[in-house]
Amino acid sequence: MADNNQPTVDQSNDTLDKTNSSPRSKIFPIILAVVVIVGVSFGIKSYLWSKGHTQTDDAQTEGDLAPIIPRASGYVLKLNVSDNQQVKKGATLLVLDQNDLKSKVEQAEAALENAKANLEVIKANVRASQFSTHGYERNTKVIEAQIETAKIRAKRASQDFDRYANLIQDHSITQQQYDQALADKETANAQLLAIENQRGQATSLTETSMAQSHSTVEQIKVAEAQVKQRQADLDYANLQLSYAFVIAPADGIVSKRNVQLGQFVGAGTSLMTLVLSDKIWVVANFKETQLEKMRAGQDVDLEIDAFPHEEFKGKVESISGATGARFALLPPDNSTGNFVKVVQRVPVKISVTGKPEQIALLRAGMNVKATVNF
Repeated sequence: MADNNQPTVDQSNDTLDKTNSSPRSKIFPIILAVVVIVGVSFGIKSYLWSKGHTQTDDAQTEGDLAPIIPRASGYVLKLNVSDNQQVKKGATLLVLDQNDLKSKVEQAEAALENAKANLEVIKANVRASQFSTHGYERNTKVIEAQIETAKIRAKRASQDFDRYANLIQDHSITQQQYDQALADKETANAQLLAIENQRGQATSLTETSMAQSHSTVEQIKVAEAQVKQRQADLDYANLQLSYAFVIAPADGIVSKRNVQLGQFVGAGTSLMTLVLSDKIWVVANFKETQLEKMRAGQDVDLEIDAFPHEEFKGKVESISGATGARFALLPPDNSTGNFVKVVQRVPVKISVTGKPEQIALLRAGMNVKATVNF
């Protein structure tokens, strides 16, 4: 009985093993086939996508940072802003104490008035000198006329004397008439000599007056230059006074404020930074192998890490003229040592397009994933 039942048990075990191993042998090929199909589909899709797109997550938003630097020194009298405050262009950020600057303006005004008064005095002297010169010239002309008259009188007296000298020899005239003719001659010559001396003095005075007038005219030029210098000093003092009001150069957000009320600040010291909000762009560092089809004007899909549910669009604006490594403090020199080829990255500037209220959400330095559509 035992020998007859043993084959029956073995047949039952073989049948059970075949029944249990049959489903496993069918599931594995199915799973393998599904994995292969999914992998091939994903590979084909990725290949087709790469033909019209390129992507990098080495990208950040950028913006203009304007340092707020006063042009004048002084104590901070008013401080109108705080960190992260939104300001408009032309808004007064802080005011410096103006007392010292106002005193310099008053000094410059006084110096200008003094220079103008000095100029008027010199002009008055010129007018007086010119008047005197004209008077001397008129006097000289009168003396010249008198000289001509005196010459005629002296000539006539000389001729009369010669005639009387001949007549006295013939005893045709009296001695008294002869003496009178001699006296008239000597008087006429003396008058001529005196008038000629007057002409010399008048000519000397005229020349002296003309020299003084010329010198005074030169003084006018110097005085006018002095007035211009004082006017420039006053304009500079007023300009320095206007620098007491530090204003915002554009719309933006105040950041890194490192100044306090009552603090003394020097000209050229950075007091705060204004992050300009009028324009935000993205700098994406693409591998050099990704630039073959990239051109300016191509559309870009932007994914901002800070706003995962917002869709941002952009356009390729420009491609840098050198790789990022070339702008490093110590750029690599591949001509020395052992050369190892490293794929370089090139900065690409991408302008952000879209609604202003959407762009206003962005801040400089945010992480971005950029996808360029060819």
